[in-house]
Amino acid sequence: MTQKVTYKDAGVDIDKANTLVDFIKKKAKQTGTISNIGGFGGVFPLDTKDMKEPLLISSTDGVGTKLNIAFLMNKHNTIGIDLVAMCVNDVIVQGAKPLFFLDYLSISKLENTIVEEIIEGITSGCKLSESVLIGGETAEMPGLYKKGEYDLAGFSVAIVDKEKIIDGSKIEEGNVILGLASSGVHSNGFSLVRKVCFDILKLNINDYIEPLKKTLGEELLTPTKIYVKSILSTINKFQINGMAHITGGGLAENINRVVPSNLKVVINKDSWEVLPIFNFLKEKGNIEEKEMLRVFNNGIGMVLIARESDSKDIIKHLESLNEKAFKIGKIAKKDSKEVFEFV
Repeated sequence: MTQKVTYKDAGVDIDKANTLVDFIKKKAKQTGTISNIGGFGGVFPLDTKDMKEPLLISSTDGVGTKLNIAFLMNKHNTIGIDLVAMCVNDVIVQGAKPLFFLDYLSISKLENTIVEEIIEGITSGCKLSESVLIGGETAEMPGLYKKGEYDLAGFSVAIVDKEKIIDGSKIEEGNVILGLASSGVHSNGFSLVRKVCFDILKLNINDYIEPLKKTLGEELLTPTKIYVKSILSTINKFQINGMAHITGGGLAENINRVVPSNLKVVINKDSWEVLPIFNFLKEKGNIEEKEMLRVFNNGIGMVLIARESDSKDIIKHLESLNEKAFKIGKIAKKDSKEVFEFV
């Protein structure tokens, strides 16, 4: 064999990857990084002088099959917001302030437009969460993904003083449960969403759905809401005894993760605005209410648990930050094995 074979012949373009690194460096600078993107490790200056016992809190997550919606729409500039949101919304429930973020992008073939759109979204998410994008990894894998497809993972690191950590240990009987509105489906339950919309209803991604007042794709690709700034502001003003990010498992399986074992969660039906997308999925997919509660956020993306006496002021404060907040339930003494009650 006389023909010379290169990495590019195998489907991996090193020169294109290097060009994208330069683009990523510019975007990362906008988030305040001092790290030399393209190096072997990200650098972050850690300031703990005002903390007695600093603790680092970390989280990693992906976007799941919501990526399929981005593929169908050929729209990739918001999926990075989802990636950041799924990580930072997890760390803030312990009262931690996000510090820095890293991403991992694996793609069939590096296409500058697609990758640049993804990075734009990640950068936006970092700004919204006051996180610094200090690095990441981009892998071209033509033998693993179909053309135009990719996968994403993210990694967030946050910090909290040990004496200020919110771990649910202060939750008491009679505490109220406050719910913050979600922006839509967020990034959970999309396998069921796709089953209903595409397999059962045979809808097209560009179909206009009257109850939603927008196309199906526009609704489903709505970015996950990032609650960082609102939560940090609230915990600085009020005593918050527990928080839960409503992701996979919905209200039914996330709130009780932070509630002491001798207590239970009681959620009041019809106490918040259920977004049209959830009513649409429930009706058209013939999904039982119990299943809806354990799969989707149903309009509540974040939960705060606090004293009843503080609840009105907390809601008023959240509303001043342009959050929709609702009193959706209470903490009660557990009188059976049930840890969650929907009334």
